[in-house]
Amino acid sequence: MKAATEIPSQVRAFDVAAIRREFPILAQSVHGKALVYLDNGATSQKPQSVIAAIEHYYAKENSNIHRGVHSLSEQATAAYEKARGKVRAFVNARSDKEIIYVRGTTEAINLVAQSYGRGFLKAGDEIIVSAMEHHSNIVPWQMLCEQVGARLRVIPISHDGELVVEEFRRLLNNRTRFVSITHVSNALGTVVPVKEVIAAAHDRGVPVMLDGAQAVPHLKIDVQDLGCDFYAFSGHKMFGPTGVGILYGRAELLEKMPPWQGGGDMISLVTFEKTHYNVLPYKFEAGTPHIAGGIALGVAIDYLNGLDWPQVMAHEHELLEYATETLLEIPGLKIIGTAKEKAGVLSFVFDHIHAHDVGTILDQEGVAVRAGHHCAMPVMQRFGVPATTRASFAFYNTKEEIDVLARAVKRVLKVFG
Repeated sequence: MKAATEIPSQVRAFDVAAIRREFPILAQSVHGKALVYLDNGATSQKPQSVIAAIEHYYAKENSNIHRGVHSLSEQATAAYEKARGKVRAFVNARSDKEIIYVRGTTEAINLVAQSYGRGFLKAGDEIIVSAMEHHSNIVPWQMLCEQVGARLRVIPISHDGELVVEEFRRLLNNRTRFVSITHVSNALGTVVPVKEVIAAAHDRGVPVMLDGAQAVPHLKIDVQDLGCDFYAFSGHKMFGPTGVGILYGRAELLEKMPPWQGGGDMISLVTFEKTHYNVLPYKFEAGTPHIAGGIALGVAIDYLNGLDWPQVMAHEHELLEYATETLLEIPGLKIIGTAKEKAGVLSFVFDHIHAHDVGTILDQEGVAVRAGHHCAMPVMQRFGVPATTRASFAFYNTKEEIDVLARAVKRVLKVFG
């Protein structure tokens, strides 16, 4: 395995200890053991600056946005829109109009499925996803298929957990109207060659949505360079708050799409005869949003922008390599997902021990991992396992924590024989 992006051969020492001091939760104990947090694929921990931003908003700025003429409302509005600008720069979108606040990746995908899908797809059309999607990038498209009579097609994955691009090209045909795939698999860690997928789809005039929930914490994202039409991600997996996320969409498509939900900021004029919708991005932002979350997401981006990303990627690459080598030395342990390009995820199984039992004992040792199907049941079915134990890394993790993980896994073997 190797890191997803070329890493300079010479980077300065990565000061993990200093970084960890900015995440107060990492200093606590669980069951009397120092916390080893390896469940970053589920959600990441928050630096003090993000925590402080949420507290500051409710203590000093709490007010509704875009509708008040008083000072607090103006302050909150300015902070919220400033954060939108930070998101735009972070993913290199062309305009703030292309940055839609949503509750998270799941809502972003549902928005596109219901707005673009119901607006432009019809019976007989085909939508392509991959076999490594999590449920949030499967179910919305299944719902759309039931509503409009479209058909869902699935790109297979190899036994290493890699997308079979040749099969994707075979699935593309004159009925294909949309492609929605993950950028990084949450269950396997596979980094998908999305630029190749996008290029092939665009050759046929088919728009592509990327589920970037697991990519944003590990990779530098440039939506213009990727060439995608939509990109969805969640704040809480990139060291920001829960309940807020982003849908990037090309303005040309967003302009053509109808609103998804009604009320609040998405209108410009309402009479009982007719409603006029607001301009982008507000057309898709109904109701009072997660204002504190949006502002704090901007602070999380400030934090990420302050990191040296070649060092971040080098450190995470080293963690993944070390964890892979260390865990493979444990008798009976099998890794699920051995793609050449991976990012921050290591899933493993034992033939005779259920993942839930592994996770429970690891918790007793202070090690937090995810055990189960990871909201990706088709992936489990593909590999013939009911569940896996998943250790997922962030830049604040260390090799010493992986050693603790390995010792805890060996204790599992002692318990279950």
